[in-house]
Amino acid sequence: MFYMYDRETETMPREQLRRLQGERLRNVVRRVYENVLMYRQRFTEMGLAPEDIRSIDDIAKLPFTYKQDLRDNYPYGLFAAPMREVVRLHASSGTTGKQTVVGYTKKDLDIWGQVMARTLGAGGVTRDDIGHISYGYGLFTGGMGGNLGSETIGCATIPASTGNTSRQVTILIDFKPTFLLCTPSYALTIAEYMEDNKIPVESLSLKAGFFGAEPWSESMRREIESRLNLRAYDIYGLSEIIGPGVAYECQCQKGLHVNEDHFYLEIIDPDTGRLLPDGQEGEIVFTCLTKEALPLIRYRTRDVGRKVVEPCQCGRTSVRMEKPAGRTDDMLIIRGVNVFPSQIESVLLGLDGIAPFFQMIVEREGNLDKLTVLVELTEENFTDEVRKLQEMSAVVQNAIESVLGIRVKVRLAGPKSIQRFEGKAARVIDLRKEQIK
Repeated sequence: MFYMYDRETETMPREQLRRLQGERLRNVVRRVYENVLMYRQRFTEMGLAPEDIRSIDDIAKLPFTYKQDLRDNYPYGLFAAPMREVVRLHASSGTTGKQTVVGYTKKDLDIWGQVMARTLGAGGVTRDDIGHISYGYGLFTGGMGGNLGSETIGCATIPASTGNTSRQVTILIDFKPTFLLCTPSYALTIAEYMEDNKIPVESLSLKAGFFGAEPWSESMRREIESRLNLRAYDIYGLSEIIGPGVAYECQCQKGLHVNEDHFYLEIIDPDTGRLLPDGQEGEIVFTCLTKEALPLIRYRTRDVGRKVVEPCQCGRTSVRMEKPAGRTDDMLIIRGVNVFPSQIESVLLGLDGIAPFFQMIVEREGNLDKLTVLVELTEENFTDEVRKLQEMSAVVQNAIESVLGIRVKVRLAGPKSIQRFEGKAARVIDLRKEQIK
């Protein structure tokens, strides 16, 4: 039998769940109508009243919410709770425009702890385990979200945060944590450090790792599992909805279970906003059903994915979503072809002698886009022999082109020459706008 932290909720019959979703949707619509000026104005413009929402099927009547709405109402304009009830604030990194600010009431934090406890429990974590949290603490939601889930279960929790990999490895060896939370790229950085310093993986007590905050492929899963000797689980979340814990993989590793009693999932056509049939790829949209401080309605995440409705062998009754392919705003369009960094990653991890670190450089020559992939060689495969480098470059180029269907240029880089990231990896350098100027 698969372990579940909250078996009663996680195996709730579908009809009962839909009734609960409908009740909670009615409540949250009333809440935003009464407390958030933007929503009240949009409802009025659409001729929509809270009483028009009677069941979860009526969700399609509601307007979409966009990231720009959070920026336009910076910092607290979309809050549906008074500040005296808000006990925590987080924010995005704010790399483009203003930060998106999110708030939590005490009840919101309780919900966050519960959904993260389910997330960890789905990977077999119980109160007998020890957690090592290597997501960043601070305004980023990863560290505090992982911490809440671990402590909600009752685990001994190590708030290691990011950085200082040598110290992290020492803690992983000495404190003997049994599960790890960090970005998948940082998990490989930890593995690389151990290998460079001849530290055997048997020194670790890890049995599970929960990785998110950036898209990652099945090839990277196999790489992490083999190099850290653990089972690697994908977790999904975004700060605007709650942070990590929106969806999670179980031990079957066949898609991410959505915490549907708190977050309602839709897949839409990103161009038309039309709801797509189950199984069709589109943009992921979430509605917060229980949030008090920042309950977003039909929030367009810009993530690309599919809904999976077939029953899971684990016994959970929630719908699942496939591992997101990437983000519509991370997606590159090169000569009319959609390109995601995860496609490059998957190719490189299948090639011998190539490290799982790369960068994509996009430039414009005349009216045409040009993609260069900077690829790092492993120590074992590094050489200064020109003929061998040319052969390796051709192998990598052919493999990438066969997947993408467009011409690319490959540049080989020496071992350890591509920047390592403690948080989200910056894999795309888009120079087109600068060149247009």
